[in-house]
Amino acid sequence: MRKPHVILTEADFVGVMALQPHPALQDELERATVVPAEGVPPGVVTMNSRVRYFDEHSGVCREIELVYPENADIADAKVSVLAPVGAALLGLEVGQSIDWPFPSGETRRLRVQQVLDPPAARRDDTGDGSSAT
Repeated sequence: MRKPHVILTEADFVGVMALQPHPALQDELERATVVPAEGVPPGVVTMNSRVRYFDEHSGVCREIELVYPENADIADAKVSVLAPVGAALLGLEVGQSIDWPFPSGETRRLRVQQVLDPPAARRDDTGDGSSAT
């Protein structure tokens, strides 16, 4: 399968690269189109997005929030960007699929079905926006 086009915000690119990600994720980051937060089209998985995806290997649909490692909480469906699922989904658009290696040695195909709560709809992740509190 051909690698899908990946879009990242500038803040996501810098933040995830600072984590010194594993080689597969680093390769994805390096080939991504990096844009300002306001330039991300609707339906793109960014950090702190709630996303529904389909695992074609298991036939299961799941809903998660993509977070930085310190905020990961599997009981609350918060998945780290350094986990295989999180790394695979970052930067994909609704409808895109990616084949991603898992620690077990298998490759799974994940498809983004819906971005339910994009961060841009809540607040500007760069810190210069406002949010209702």
